Parts: sequence; C-alpha cells; structure tokens
Amino acid sequence: MKSSLFLVLICAALFTSCKNEPKATDSLETVQKISVADTLQLNLNRGDKWLVNPETHEGVKNMEAIIKKFDLESSTNYKELGDKLSKQTSYVIKNCTMTGEPHDQLHVVLVPMLDEISVLRETNNPKLADVAHDNLKELIQAYFNHFNL
Repeated sequence: MKSSLFLVLICAALFTSCKNEPKATDSLETVQKISVADTLQLNLNRGDKWLVNPETHEGVKNMEAIIKKFDLESSTNYKELGDKLSKQTSYVIKNCTMTGEPHDQLHVVLVPMLDEISVLRETNNPKLADVAHDNLKELIQAYFNHFNL
C-alpha cells in the first residue's frame, strides 16, 4: 500500500514538472543568457596565467582579429567566419607543443571553441550562428584571461 502511494506521488510529481519545462522556442533564449565561458572548468596556475607556446598564442590572437574584422564589417556570413576560424584552430592544433597541466587547461577552452566553430560552419539558423559567434568571443576572452606567452 505504501509503495503504491509512493509510486502515485512520484508519477504526479513527474507529470507536474513536465508541464513546467521550457518550450523549444525558449531554449535559444536561455542559451543566450548563459555565458559559455562561465561554465568552463578553467583554472589559473596558482594565480598566474598558464604559459603557452608562441604558435598557440598567435593562432588565438588571429582568431580574435578575424572576429573583430567580421564585426566591423557587420558581416552575416557565419559559414565563412567559421571556415577562417577553423584554419586558425588547425594551425594551433598542428603546432601545439604544450604538455602537462597547461596543455590540459588549454583543452578546456579549445574544445568548446571547436564546437562553436562547427556551429558556424554547419548551421543555417542565423540565431544559432549568432549565439556561437558570441560564445566564441567569450571563449577567446577566457583564453586571454588564463593564458599568456
């Protein structure tokens, strides 16, 4: 009898909570309000920035410049932006000589960058591309807050 009552209460709770789930149209707005950089498990090196190899730093600086130029031109060609950024991340990956904890920390910020660049290159949804663009700017800022030559 107690287990039946417990099961009914669980089902009622689940049914009620499902009604309060956001609609699919609300999810994009929610994504835009959450800073992707705030979700990173990125740490400093005992209060200092991690040291990176020059090629890594150069690649991320180039990514920042590409995005700034994109913004100045008020472009909406997100696929082209994604392609240009992808070339820079390929350069970083190919030329990375980092090891150990600095390398692991770089991956904390680099992997989400790669995900956002994929969105830019593959989506036909301008709102999703715009969110990816904003997320990339935050991720690049997070990189500069945690890494240096």
